Amino acid sequence: MNASPGTLAGASPTGAGERYAQALLELAKDRKSVDAVAGDMDRLFSLWRDDEGFRAFVADPRLDSTAQRNGAFAVLDRAGIGGDVKNLVGVLIANRRLSSLPSVATSFGALLAEQRGQQTAEVTTAHPLTGTQRTQIAARLTEAGYSNVRLIETVDPSILGGLIVKIGSRLYDTSIKSRLQRLSYVMKGAA
Repeated sequence: MNASPGTLAGASPTGAGERYAQALLELAKDRKSVDAVAGDMDRLFSLWRDDEGFRAFVADPRLDSTAQRNGAFAVLDRAGIGGDVKNLVGVLIANRRLSSLPSVATSFGALLAEQRGQQTAEVTTAHPLTGTQRTQIAARLTEAGYSNVRLIETVDPSILGGLIVKIGSRLYDTSIKSRLQRLSYVMKGAA
């Protein structure tokens, strides 16, 4: 999973999402299908990240479980996502936790990266990244001395522009929101 999960609504690998992700990873290991499940989770997360309608569907609490199951399974079938990931979505729907999908995907990506010895960089942007931007960010992180980096993307329109990258204990914040806040503090100090 390269540009994975977590990504948009600020889901970090904790709580219920992590438990579902851990269960899925253990199941995939038992069935020796980790790569296939990782590919399906990556496609599912990419679909959620890139499709505003699907994001709204996942987050809509008004839908009953039948409507969620029918809609989600139709989308999964069109995307060629099946097996354990489709079953996971069914479990999330049955437990009324479909809105936890981004958290589960983010957690799965983080757990998989840890298992594979990859470093995880949490990237927050105002708009979804393009493939070129992902490649450029990974290249810059490699130049900065981080190797085998996996990106976890979050979209937060409130940062207005730029990006925030957290890797390990380091935080790189070039967002327009933080620049405006710093400017505001400077102007208040001058007044």
